[in-house]
Amino acid sequence: MSKLRRARVLVLLTVLVGTHVEGQSTPSVGPDSLAATITAQDKKLFEAYNHCDLKTLGNMVTDDLEFYHDRTGLAVGKPVFIESIRNNICGKVTRDLVPGSMEVYPLAGYGAVQMGTHRFHHPGMGEENAGEAKFVVLWQLKDGVWKVARVISYDHGALAK
Repeated sequence: MSKLRRARVLVLLTVLVGTHVEGQSTPSVGPDSLAATITAQDKKLFEAYNHCDLKTLGNMVTDDLEFYHDRTGLAVGKPVFIESIRNNICGKVTRDLVPGSMEVYPLAGYGAVQMGTHRFHHPGMGEENAGEAKFVVLWQLKDGVWKVARVISYDHGALAK
């Protein structure tokens, strides 16, 4: 990701976090530990996603989740997210993190930002139907619990040949 693009994403994230920062706990982990924590959270989140474990997914997102998707637009709230997963993902799509693509940065007074590329597979439809997209996730740390608060999923397309 170019420095200009990264700067634009970080400015957007600052705007998105905006007034939500006040009064929230700051992660008490170092950068390496933070990356390990977010890596574990990502794995747990997408194990639930890939196996249609809606209870775990629901426990891992904030009630006011905002999900920005380049093809479907903005979805707000946990119930909308869970219903979308139930209708559009369960049994139809699985996700893998592209190895080496993830970056994690602390967000003082809020939690962390995670960026990377993920690959989506459609079981039974062959790899020619797989695709990739970039993502940005804002993880909120509140009362010792990490939850996804904001997601931007963009640049969806077919796998490069």
